[in-house]
Amino acid sequence: MDTMTIIKVLANETRANILQWLKYPEENFGPQKEHDFTGGVCVGTIQDKCGLAQSVTSGYLSMMLKADLLESKRIGQWTYYRRNEQTIQAFLQELTQQL
Repeated sequence: MDTMTIIKVLANETRANILQWLKYPEENFGPQKEHDFTGGVCVGTIQDKCGLAQSVTSGYLSMMLKADLLESKRIGQWTYYRRNEQTIQAFLQELTQQL
């Protein structure tokens, strides 16, 4: 885990919002199609909530994925994203210890 990379990713308000929204996906995005990736939200649904172009939203999700804040799974033609709770908890613990 690279703490500084995560801080840089979260410095963008939209990326921070995405992470917050994914904490409670049903509340923030509504019901998702049935799939075997519990808590996963389709990239198109995330894009709609962000109100940004698909390329920008995909870029943001890619950055968050590289920082290990998200997990993804391709199901058919769709990609679903969910929070990586293990990394988020490790990041919060590291941040608490350093401050």
